[in-house]
Amino acid sequence: MAVAAPSLGNQGGFRLSAKAQERLAGFTFILPALIIIIAFIFLPLLSAFLISFTNWNGLQPPTEAAGVGLANYARIFGLDGTTVVRDEFFVAIKNTFYYTLGVVPTQTILALVLAFIVNQQFLRFRGFFRVAFYFPSITSSIVIATIFLWLFNRNGVINGVIGGVANFLGLQYTPVTWINDANGIIHNFLRLFGLTARTAPAWMTETNVLGQTIWQWISGPSVTMLAIMLLAIWTTTGTMMLIFLAALQDIPRQLYEAASVDGATRWQQFRLITVPMLRPTTFFVLTIGLIGCFQVFDQIYVISQGNPAGTTKTIAWIVFRNLRDSQAGLGAALAFVLFVIIAIFTIFQRRLVGKTVQQ
Repeated sequence: MAVAAPSLGNQGGFRLSAKAQERLAGFTFILPALIIIIAFIFLPLLSAFLISFTNWNGLQPPTEAAGVGLANYARIFGLDGTTVVRDEFFVAIKNTFYYTLGVVPTQTILALVLAFIVNQQFLRFRGFFRVAFYFPSITSSIVIATIFLWLFNRNGVINGVIGGVANFLGLQYTPVTWINDANGIIHNFLRLFGLTARTAPAWMTETNVLGQTIWQWISGPSVTMLAIMLLAIWTTTGTMMLIFLAALQDIPRQLYEAASVDGATRWQQFRLITVPMLRPTTFFVLTIGLIGCFQVFDQIYVISQGNPAGTTKTIAWIVFRNLRDSQAGLGAALAFVLFVIIAIFTIFQRRLVGKTVQQ
């Protein structure tokens, strides 16, 4: 004789519906992770947000800090009559913008190309190439940055290789001080045509409300920032490649077989099948790449610490420096301004790319 299993919540005449039981079971499963997220993410975020309205120095107990209202945010945007914090903030925005503009598209395109290559069935030693491409991503960023300091030294390997090629071609090459060169690469390019700060039009050399001239804003990343960008691209492309590789292997092979029967070339298959099917993955890769670039810190700390001439200062770097210099309230305010900037760019990217993303 079969015995029916007791249902949840049946004691005392109270009985949960099947839907309520499913919800209760689901909530029970996620409760441990939810507690961890609330305790170690949301509560610290809330505390940091409250600290941004105080003059806390990071040393005394937060309860002893005096409230200053929106004073920290006013300093960031120069609304308090001072320009020191504002000017540094906009310089950091410019540097971060150039860094993001150079790293995100490059690492995304390279990752897609590498994923497409290692996904080919005819490629021998595919496992080796996958590991080789991914290896920089799992290596300590501090170690990688230290290696790059050696590679991009004035007497380092990079200058040695370029100098050797130049000598072979009969050209002269002056070693570049990659790690201590504040010249913008766009300025260097314009200098080839005789356009410098002295010869630029007057409207480009007048200081604007952002504390810099138009000429300064179109400098492009400095040579030092370019070296850091190359480092970031090299260390992050492997991770993005694995994400694209997983998405490529999830595309049904029947689509390619049908396209081949219809006479589509490999390029047409890539353009009309692969790229559209990868749109959700591309959006994800662009989003995490964007967030990572706006939060760049460790490479800046090891290689340049914001130098030379502030051309490698980023928003995350000045947040850290204010916390280090006992201005935790101002640092927290800068961190939340950075959060808003990231949120705005993510939403914009969602509207731009996400229109065609499969829901």
